[in-house]
Amino acid sequence: MIPAQHLGAPKISEFRQATVPELRTGLLTPSAERIKRVFDIAVGSLLFLVSLPLAVLIAAAILMESGRPVFYAHTRIGKGGRKFRLWKFRSMVTNGDEALQRYLEQHPERAVEWLLSHKLKEDPRVTGVGRSLRKRSLDELPQFWNVLRGDMSLVGPRPIVAEEVLKQGHGFRLYSRVRPGLTGLWQVSGRNDTSYHKRVQLDSSYVCNWTPWLDLRILFRTILVILHGHGAY
Repeated sequence: MIPAQHLGAPKISEFRQATVPELRTGLLTPSAERIKRVFDIAVGSLLFLVSLPLAVLIAAAILMESGRPVFYAHTRIGKGGRKFRLWKFRSMVTNGDEALQRYLEQHPERAVEWLLSHKLKEDPRVTGVGRSLRKRSLDELPQFWNVLRGDMSLVGPRPIVAEEVLKQGHGFRLYSRVRPGLTGLWQVSGRNDTSYHKRVQLDSSYVCNWTPWLDLRILFRTILVILHGHGAY
């Protein structure tokens, strides 16, 4: 792969140190959006077909361990503030809300962790198969369907839930201008090991500094992150 610095794309390391997004158009033009959508359809279709055999094996493993349903849909906030159903392979027990409530009552010290990130490193709801899937982010394979539908992009800010809008602060203005991504700058910059504030900074910088070459770099880095399983739980 040609180094991105020779193609005019910002280095990913530059985003880690950014405190405020630079005032560039990035994704905020109709032409950039069209280019990105064509890329999503072409590459997303290919990846969707390539991932089908693995998806069948994952579905079988879920059925054998905990039965139906195989898929799980959750409401997220997309472009323009529109709500959409984000699809995943089910990685939790079916009575997840009850299990979470019991766990937080028994471990109140974990409540702060949950309130800050809506995630738990030791989540009692996650199944055995689900834990393996999450380690490599394979539970997110069904989101190729979201990409082809136009709900999401291959690369972009990670989709948020309604409760996160206030936490986004001024960053939500940029977030809501683009399609959320299956992967993004946050995923290749530490993911759950970074703060939420840093996540918003990275997403805002991505929107303002987008180039096609940056998307290619992030996709390549995502493969490396998945192979190593860094920051995923």
